[in-house]
Amino acid sequence: QVQLTESGGGLVQPGGSLRLSCAVSGNSRNLMGWYRQAPGKQRERIGIISSGTETSYADSLKGRFTISRDNAKNTVYLQMNSLKLEDTAVYYCAYFGDSGIIYGQGTQVTVSS
Repeated sequence: QVQLTESGGGLVQPGGSLRLSCAVSGNSRNLMGWYRQAPGKQRERIGIISSGTETSYADSLKGRFTISRDNAKNTVYLQMNSLKLEDTAVYYCAYFGDSGIIYGQGTQVTVSS
């Protein structure tokens, strides 16, 4: 069973940057992605990354968020720049397996002045 552990969340001022990490135990070569869920809202997909380097993003986040991976370290990253108040959410790493999507426990990102 694949397990995902996110880290890197925290408090950041508007306009700032954060990089989230997702450590993958087990096979990390599958399609992976990042999601987020703000208070009172549905979980939304930020983007996905193939086993190589192909990425796809939600239109609203293109240009500010970047997903990358280091297969040698079994880690997927989410670089977030120019953060806005509305980016406050719990951020989840996702693994697309044969049986469905596996999520990590999430890491809180709070954007506040």
